[in-house]
Amino acid sequence: MASTTAAASQHQASTTVAPASGRKVVDEVSGWLRVMDDGSIDRTWTGPPEALPLMQPVQPYAVPCDGHTLHDLPGEPNLRVYLPEVDAGSVGRLPVIVHLQGGGFCISHPSWVLYHHFYARLACAVPAVVVTAELPLAPEQRLPAQIYTAVDVLRRLRSIAMSDKGSLHDPAAELLREAADISRVFLVGDSSGGNLVHLVAARVGEDGADAWAPLRVAGGVPIHPGFVRATRSKSELQVTPDSVFFTLDMLDKFMAMALPEGATKDHPYACPMGPNAPPLESVPLPPMLVAVGEKDLIHDTNLEYCDALRAAGKDVEVLINRGMTHSFYLNKFAVDMDPTTGERAQELIDAIKSFVARH
Repeated sequence: MASTTAAASQHQASTTVAPASGRKVVDEVSGWLRVMDDGSIDRTWTGPPEALPLMQPVQPYAVPCDGHTLHDLPGEPNLRVYLPEVDAGSVGRLPVIVHLQGGGFCISHPSWVLYHHFYARLACAVPAVVVTAELPLAPEQRLPAQIYTAVDVLRRLRSIAMSDKGSLHDPAAELLREAADISRVFLVGDSSGGNLVHLVAARVGEDGADAWAPLRVAGGVPIHPGFVRATRSKSELQVTPDSVFFTLDMLDKFMAMALPEGATKDHPYACPMGPNAPPLESVPLPPMLVAVGEKDLIHDTNLEYCDALRAAGKDVEVLINRGMTHSFYLNKFAVDMDPTTGERAQELIDAIKSFVARH
């Protein structure tokens, strides 16, 4: 894994540095990632410097801020937990949102500002315990490593929740144990994390309810999931990206780095509605809320996934983010400064809140 601590995340987002002497860049992905001729990976940001503030790590805080506290739980895997301030006597235990990060399986860290501002807000709005997890990065660790780690997040969550009071020897873990209702766990993931929502929910469903009890995955929320095909969709060919955060170059190269060696984008990890994937009728999935950006490059394959779920008889709701591009809600500057972007981000939060309340 390229980034295992907030300090490592800070290094990822640091200003551009020259490659070590003797190393040469053999491939680059839109400013995000450089592959060196010795096989090493350099994730120093080389794109527009105005994006750097979104990639800075946020440190945990046990003193409430904006209605919540933030805690890190080192372990296997590392967790970060948002706990909203609520009256436990009136609301009881809270549902749990497990956030699975995006970044094409190759970049990003859950401590970054771009995730923090949204998931802190979501924790307070629902209200819910939000657990974010540090996932391995490709190409050092290709799929299915990210799936295995995400499943391990649920195992660790279940273990903490089922522990005896006072046995955890970690104040943050005790707080999580006391607050979390693990019978109502919701998987939420953006971009490639949306793929993981589907893949992890299916894996848990295949194990059966008894294997995971008392933990239950009550729903999934793939937000602008990275579902694609080997052939270009109409939206990929016609939509012009307006952001460095998602381009066709990123899509192609990150998928090539993340999928198993030799696989194409028709692999089930990238195209769960395609002929190479198990028939969706046979895939045990919880209710799904799928958010689709109207101006997303992969708008068409996102809708194709939703249509395939419906055809398979699955419980699926679709939220169209009108006028919005890929992962728009993670751009704190746009959310804060542009009224339309802010309104669409609020619509997304309201939709997730309503979905959780109904499941």
